[in-house]
Amino acid sequence: MPLHVPPAPAPALRSVLAALGSPTAVREARTPSLRSAEGPLSPELPLPVHVLERIGPNGLAPATRLAGWRFLIRSSEQAVAAADTMLTPDGWAFSHFFEGPYIASTELALRQAETVTPPYQPRLLSIPELYMLALWLHGDIEADASGGTLAPADLLVPLAPAPPGIAAHRPHRVADLLRVMTLRITSGPGPLLGSPA
Repeated sequence: MPLHVPPAPAPALRSVLAALGSPTAVREARTPSLRSAEGPLSPELPLPVHVLERIGPNGLAPATRLAGWRFLIRSSEQAVAAADTMLTPDGWAFSHFFEGPYIASTELALRQAETVTPPYQPRLLSIPELYMLALWLHGDIEADASGGTLAPADLLVPLAPAPPGIAAHRPHRVADLLRVMTLRITSGPGPLLGSPA
């Protein structure tokens, strides 16, 4: 498998396990699929979630920051929800459970990425200005998952639903997708990337 999933911080995993073991946390979650899931629930595929804070001017590397870790919550054969953790002054803590289209889209993108070579370290990249989430395939598999910058040769796979004009589940080199995202952010809808000619 060419994906090298980085290990999540142990306190982040413990906080999710504690939340899953809490009937109150599960019952009060706004996730009907989590509340109705039968059988044991397990957190899997921890991915660091980075936020694109700004796109660097004049070709400088975009600024990102680690916002948390996301775990897919599996029941039997499928992911039914996700759990986010966040860094607090006291360390990693459970944030919330959620569900929606990004759960299945993340699973699909990870399955597709397993067939890609060379090996990559998977991460999630949130682009708030476009209300967009992408699977970030980082080329340095030994890198600390909490840091790093987007390298021009890294791949970004927009997750569905993607913004208009950006095709979901199609891998793009960072340099190519950043050009389109910059145009979208600075001047509204720009050229269509990955759309039929």
